[in-house]
Amino acid sequence: MANATEGAAGKAAEGSGGMPQLDFSTFDNQIFWLAVALVAIYLILSRVALPRIGGVLAERAGTITADIAAAEDLKLKAEEAEKAYNQAIIDARAEAAKIIAEARAEIQADLDEATARADAEISGKTAESEKRIAEIRASALDSVTVVAQDTAAALVAALGGAADDKTVTAAVSERMKG
Repeated sequence: MANATEGAAGKAAEGSGGMPQLDFSTFDNQIFWLAVALVAIYLILSRVALPRIGGVLAERAGTITADIAAAEDLKLKAEEAEKAYNQAIIDARAEAAKIIAEARAEIQADLDEATARADAEISGKTAESEKRIAEIRASALDSVTVVAQDTAAALVAALGGAADDKTVTAAVSERMKG
């Protein structure tokens, strides 16, 4: 019997002469199963796959929105930090300029004080030096006068005359005056 069934199926296939999808006798059955398959695919996609995809897209959109909002907040904080940094730099430069000005003023005051002390010391030494120079001049003038008197007395004695001290002193004093 198995041979008979196989033989009948083989003859039916040979008799149809082509693809079973194109057999118009099974067209209604094929359209029915096509509709059932499409409805099943639609139901599976609409009830299972698309909600999951929609959830993933919504979650992703929420994450992107949250990230953009966080980025905006961080941008504002960065701008505020930059402003604070720039203000700190300006304040630091002003403070440095103030410290430099104070240091210059202190140095100038110390320099002025040292200059005043040095000027006073130089003035004192100058006055002392002028006094010593005046003393040296006076003693040199006295020495010149004594030497001139001795020389004049020796010359008069060498020339054969008698020199009296009063006359020699008067003559030397007159010549020294001019």
